[in-house]
Amino acid sequence: MHIFYSTETDNNTFILNEEESRHLSRVLRLKEGDNVQIINGSGTLYEGRITDLTGKQAKVEIVNKVKDYNCKNYYLHIAIAPTKSMDRFEWFVEKSVEFGIDEITPLVCDHSERRIIKTERVKKIIISAMKQSVKAKEPVINPAVEFGNFFTRDLPQNRFIAHCSIYGNTYGLNNVYKPGTDTIILIGPEGDFSSAEVTVAEQHNFIPVNLGKSRLRTETAGVAVCSLIYFQNQ
Repeated sequence: MHIFYSTETDNNTFILNEEESRHLSRVLRLKEGDNVQIINGSGTLYEGRITDLTGKQAKVEIVNKVKDYNCKNYYLHIAIAPTKSMDRFEWFVEKSVEFGIDEITPLVCDHSERRIIKTERVKKIIISAMKQSVKAKEPVINPAVEFGNFFTRDLPQNRFIAHCSIYGNTYGLNNVYKPGTDTIILIGPEGDFSSAEVTVAEQHNFIPVNLGKSRLRTETAGVAVCSLIYFQNQ
């Protein structure tokens, strides 16, 4: 069944924006009376019936809903240095959503090659990935933050920083991560975290971890973390 995203409702009816409505009617050739699924980021999966295709906004009447659709027993927040190429960062975002990430924070580090992220564009990629992988809960995308300012927010007790072992010993993430827990993981830029950044993270109770013997690109490391945690929680 085709799935669409909308946050605009009128009583028991979802109203699709112009872009979603055009895709529904002109690309998929759906008609009034056809059944579709709707997500709005709240965690509920809605089933509906198209009731109106006139104008630029399609309307879908809700006929059923599944609360806490595919609800997880863990929360994953990755704070990651944006890559110089936005295509690579957006690839990470897309794949991490497919694996069920909950929160992403672009992290500006000493060795960062990119310091500005347009979160509105990233949100569009998140929504597209949600629809493709049927995720009802919308991940949070935070504004970019300087590394030193990141630790002022509330963070879960399970804290890890993934870096190369030149700054000291690290643990394999697969050995220290406990399934079913809320977790924050820091992933640095191509030039890795600086030694000062690793020290600051450890002072805030972040455990240094590695992702194996291969040296991974930033976006690959991010997806590897999502994959590892996803499968450990199955």
